[in-house]
Amino acid sequence: MAGAGFQERRKQDVCDAAARDGFTAVLKTCTRHSAATNGYKEPMHTEDPNIFLGSEIEQPQPEDALFHIIPIPYEETVSYGGGTGKGPSSIIEASHQLETFDNFSTPCDLGIYTREAVDVSGPAEQVMDNIANATREVLTLGKMPVGIGGEHSVTWGIIKGYLDAGYTDFGVVQIDAHADLRDRYEGHRHSHASVMRLVCEAGVPLYQLGIRAYCEEEVQARREYNVRYMDAHQLVPNQVQSIQLPDDFPRQVFFTLDIDGMDPSVFPSTGTPVPGGLGWYQTLNLFESVAKQREIIGFDLLEFAPIEGFHAYEFGAAQLLYKLMGIVQRNRHP
Repeated sequence: MAGAGFQERRKQDVCDAAARDGFTAVLKTCTRHSAATNGYKEPMHTEDPNIFLGSEIEQPQPEDALFHIIPIPYEETVSYGGGTGKGPSSIIEASHQLETFDNFSTPCDLGIYTREAVDVSGPAEQVMDNIANATREVLTLGKMPVGIGGEHSVTWGIIKGYLDAGYTDFGVVQIDAHADLRDRYEGHRHSHASVMRLVCEAGVPLYQLGIRAYCEEEVQARREYNVRYMDAHQLVPNQVQSIQLPDDFPRQVFFTLDIDGMDPSVFPSTGTPVPGGLGWYQTLNLFESVAKQREIIGFDLLEFAPIEGFHAYEFGAAQLLYKLMGIVQRNRHP
C-alpha cells in the first residue's frame, strides 16, 4: 500500500511539473508578445551596425542578394548647406529601426548586401572611377546597384559603371529640385549641378521629374539633349501620381532620386531645399509608375544631410530607400 501511495504521489508530481512547464511556456510567449507590442524587438542574431537593416538580417553572401547597397559619402562641391557626406552612415544606422515588412511585401527576402563605403578621398575624377568600379563589380554579379550619397555628383560615377560594364541602351529618370544640367558650376566639371549634363553628353536619355530651380543655360541644354520632363508646377498642384514615359524611352531605367526633389516640409534635411516639391506618397507613386512601365536596373538616393537631434528624417530616408526596394520587388520584369 505504501508503494502504491508513493507511485500516486510521483504521478501527481510529474503532472504538476508538466503543468508548470506549460504555464512557463505560455508566460514566455505572452511576455514576448507584450514586449513586441511595446516596441521591443527580441534579438534574433548579433546586430551588425555597418549593414543596412542589420538589426533584422545577417549580411548575405554577395551572390545571394539582389540589392547591393553602395555607400558613397562624397561631399566636395556642395554650394549651400553641408552634411551630405554623413548621409550614408546615418541612413544605415536608422535602418535598424525599420520593420522588414513594408506594408505590402518583404523586400529583404530578395537579399540586401551592404558593401564597404567607396573611397572618396582623392580628386573628383578618381572618386568617379572608384564609384564606377564598385558599380561595375555589382553588375558583373548580375545584381542591382543601390547608391546612397553623398552629393548628387556621384550619380555620374554610377552611370559610368553601367557604361563600363557594357550597358548601352538604358535611360535615367531623375527626381530633383534642380535640373543639374550646367556645363560646370563654381569651376567644377564634376559638380552636383552638372551631373545630368555628363549623363546627357554620354548619350544616355534623360527624363526629369519635379524640377523647379534651373537657369537659362539648363533650358537650352534640355533642348539640345532632348530631355523630357514634367516639372514641379505640373506635378504638385495637380497631384499627379503617375507618368507615361515616351514610347521611344529605353526599356531599362536607372532611377536617381535627389532628396531635395521632395518638399522641405517632408525632408528639410538637405543642402539645397526648394519649396514646392513632391510629397511622400507622390514620390513613391511616381517611382512605381516608372517601375510598372520599365525595368528598374538600379537606383540611388542622394543629398540627404542629417540634422543633429532630428532622427525622424534619418528614419524617413532609410524607410524611403527600403520602400523603393519594395516597389522594385513587386514590379520585377521577367
